[in-house]
Amino acid sequence: RRADQRTGRGVTKDTFASGDIARVPRYTPAAMLLFPAIDLKDGKCVRLLRGDMARATVFNDSPAAQAKAFANAGCEWLHLVDLNGAVEGHPVNRAAVQSILAEVAVPAQLGGGIRTIESISQWLEAGVKRVILGTIAVKEPGLVKAACRQWPGQVAVGIDARDGIVAVDGWTKQSAVRAL
Repeated sequence: RRADQRTGRGVTKDTFASGDIARVPRYTPAAMLLFPAIDLKDGKCVRLLRGDMARATVFNDSPAAQAKAFANAGCEWLHLVDLNGAVEGHPVNRAAVQSILAEVAVPAQLGGGIRTIESISQWLEAGVKRVILGTIAVKEPGLVKAACRQWPGQVAVGIDARDGIVAVDGWTKQSAVRAL
């Protein structure tokens, strides 16, 4: 027997049958949305060891094929990162991103090297559903605010941190900003 929180009386199966207490909605866990990542370096899908551009492992030469594999596995979004762009400060892997957008209908968010209003506009017009701004959020927060006003719901801020300090320029520099 369990105690009815409302009355303190014992709860039995007859209590529920009689409708004596209000039914409590069942707990249903929130759905989790996974964003499979495609990190792009020199037009290929890679994984970096501890963020080191010199220590990249290529796991697919075709970003479009990798995106298709993720889409066929049922992903609802793709997370794309232009690693070269993050370091160089402007988009570099444009052809790879465009090949992904042409191959799959799954919405994609993109970060890495997006540091101007013009770049944001170009990516959104090209079919990217959300841009992720990192370095520019630290260096020019006013630009991020303007972008959020211009494209509500299509701009996110990404924070890369090492030892509690925000990293910028593709993890190559530490800012003076604490991550939390």
